[in-house]
Amino acid sequence: MEKYLNRSEAGKILANKLKVYSSRGDVLIFALPRGGVPVAYEIAHSLKAPLDVFIVRKLGVPGHEELAMGAIAMGNTIVFNKQIVDDLSISQSAIDTVIEKESKELKRRESVYRNHQPFPNIKNKVIILVDDGIATGATIRVAIKALRSLEPSFIIAAIPVADISICSEMESLVDLFICPLRPSYLYAVGAWYDDFSQTEDAEVHQLLDAARKNFAEDNHHA
Repeated sequence: MEKYLNRSEAGKILANKLKVYSSRGDVLIFALPRGGVPVAYEIAHSLKAPLDVFIVRKLGVPGHEELAMGAIAMGNTIVFNKQIVDDLSISQSAIDTVIEKESKELKRRESVYRNHQPFPNIKNKVIILVDDGIATGATIRVAIKALRSLEPSFIIAAIPVADISICSEMESLVDLFICPLRPSYLYAVGAWYDDFSQTEDAEVHQLLDAARKNFAEDNHHA
């Protein structure tokens, strides 16, 4: 396979590789918004599992925001890319400013996407963590670290595409790493999709609502 048609197709391909986790009461799926949500929706639908979002924010280098010097997750978990911080001699005050700004945005997204719902108890659960691809790995690393602290029994990362050099690192961080496309040179995540249009907040809401309805119906018929 050369590339994915769109995020929805990527989700269906990943769901196929996760069939063994279908219709189990101990499986929870977390998407990294926004791009991870359409991918995770297909997985949740196929596995008849609940879908939630796990919110992380990249900590961009001041003046070069697309470059991640780290990331922050729900529960105030932070990871840094120490090499980038050291190489660029980024001051602690600059780091603190970025953390403050991104913490506010994280809280905003938490209330917008999760609608003040209590966070599920994930202790001893199987967690499937989903994004639409991995570039630097900063955001998924912080998500794994934050989720690990909540004591799930097993963490699976299901990712459509990631640079091959990142894949080996990811395999050591989770219990199972599923990634069908592993190019030796990623260039950009969007390069591996025919349609990589931005996922908007409205679509995130729509998919989360639909996933809740699907899960309720599946349980009702069970």
